[in-house]
Amino acid sequence: MAPANPKIGERPQDVARQVIRQLDEAAINRIAAGEVVERPASAVKELVENAIDAGARRITVEVADGGKTLIRVTDDGCGMEAEDLPLALSRHATSKIDGTDLLNIRSFGFRGEALPSLGAVGRLTVTSRAGGGAHRIAVDGGRVGKVEPAALNRGTVVELRDLFHATPARLKFLRSDRAEMQAVTEIVKRLAMAEPAIGFTLRDGDREVFRTDPETGDLFDALAGRLSAVLGRDFVENAMTLDAEREGLRLTGLAALPTYSRGSAVAQHLFVNGRPVRDKLLIGAVRGAYADFLSRDRHPALALFVDCPPERVDVNVHPAKAEVRFREPGLVRGLIVTALKHALAGAGHRSSSTVAGATLGAMRPEGAPPRIYQMDRPGQAALHGSRDWQAPGLAEPATGYDPHFAPAARVEAEAGHVPEDAPLGAARAQVHENYILAQTADGLVIVDQHAAHERLVYEKLKRQMAERGVAAQALLIPEIVSLGTQDAERLMDYAAELSRFGLTIEPFGPGTLAVRETPAVLGEINAEALLRDILDELDDMGESATLLARIEAILSRMACHGSVRSGRRMGAAEMNALLREMEATPHSGQCNHGRPTYVELKLSDIERLFGRT
Repeated sequence: MAPANPKIGERPQDVARQVIRQLDEAAINRIAAGEVVERPASAVKELVENAIDAGARRITVEVADGGKTLIRVTDDGCGMEAEDLPLALSRHATSKIDGTDLLNIRSFGFRGEALPSLGAVGRLTVTSRAGGGAHRIAVDGGRVGKVEPAALNRGTVVELRDLFHATPARLKFLRSDRAEMQAVTEIVKRLAMAEPAIGFTLRDGDREVFRTDPETGDLFDALAGRLSAVLGRDFVENAMTLDAEREGLRLTGLAALPTYSRGSAVAQHLFVNGRPVRDKLLIGAVRGAYADFLSRDRHPALALFVDCPPERVDVNVHPAKAEVRFREPGLVRGLIVTALKHALAGAGHRSSSTVAGATLGAMRPEGAPPRIYQMDRPGQAALHGSRDWQAPGLAEPATGYDPHFAPAARVEAEAGHVPEDAPLGAARAQVHENYILAQTADGLVIVDQHAAHERLVYEKLKRQMAERGVAAQALLIPEIVSLGTQDAERLMDYAAELSRFGLTIEPFGPGTLAVRETPAVLGEINAEALLRDILDELDDMGESATLLARIEAILSRMACHGSVRSGRRMGAAEMNALLREMEATPHSGQCNHGRPTYVELKLSDIERLFGRT
């Protein structure tokens, strides 16, 4: 008898001859289903894509128990004739390609590609009508029934009941009904984003979970309407429009401002030739484009559509077609990065409008004392009980002097006349030596002076770096910094690059460095703190980061050291100069970490705070 477990490298000479068998059709379909249908959402994806390929203009998806007991997809597409129904349930039968060019794929899939797999693991019924009468065919656990007459106005209805009843072991790997329903909803929404001209309805039992009507108008009007319905109006209002083309590849879509970021990548929606994908190349390109504006724990929200000739992309490298492979990946990545960076530069000092909404919510006190009215004289009411109350964090009581508040009259006197029709208005006060209050033509702007100046210094450092290298200022007395042998040696490995940043360091004994020059734009800084921050940045970036990425990360750290610090009192002229420089500097609406540098409140918003509207 042959050993059950031969040792590694040992030839199993005593193993009995292996017999190769041809699997039956039912087993083949169940294996195929295991690759294509992982969960109910996978089945919904396949069926909805078939409906889209059939030219449907309205698609309704109905599920029960998260899709475990029922999935029904109804469309008004072209439908199928009676003789097509048995073919649609047989493997490798399709109406979409003729087999001569497997790279020229201009559809989501092949009609009938998923149906035999679904019929092998559940109870499947297909009812369809093309030009003549309607007909129905049923499959139960891979056993195909006869074609029968049916009643249907037009299109196709595919009903899948008791998913995985033929392979009950798969049911144990499904999650709760709620989790499966969330996955189904996500699939339908992603396909709805890809097809704005199609109306989608999703029902969970009697409850309508999602509905969107067909969009009309030009490409971007239709896309904006659909994304507003799926992702919310806030996303569209805080997004930049992209439309770029390079060597036959086109990129369109909407990408949100850095200040409208998320804690995870769930709000990133990527499409290739209309197909939703989760592709590492595209995700990496997005991350690279936003690297200059967001910290590593923040992710941009966007919906990007890459369109290219089908022969330049392979959509069949993944069983569920969730990933693709481009013939020219560098060209695709360059198109995405360039288009996003160009859009971000065009946004100027624009910041997310949702920041103002969050600010207004924070300014509404939760524990304000009740208003108590007392009639002092007939017909006259006096307000009592709130005379000494104030919103936390604002001005001190009128009887006291607040040393952290520069009054508007004094600021105006120092600054002279500054026009309020400038985008960021004219400085009127400084609060707690950190926030600048500016009056605009139709509201109020609150600026975080440290965050704003940090972005300005960073952009100036980048500009100098690109033009001639960062200008350095020599220290009269070199600053000696003790870091430890390993850290000192690592920084010396980057000494040549740091010199280009205007930071000149030299060895000064074991584990010690002498700082002889610092970047002039930073002014007077703490050299030791700067060196330690650069070491932290090198650790965070890792050796795999590109040189440009490391340069920008180090410049960002430097900018923090050279910016106006919180707690510094600024004169009126200095505050207004900061506002004007923000207006002229790209990306000044957010600091280097993606946080807003200013909040704008319209006069109507302020009036609502006081119940005037």
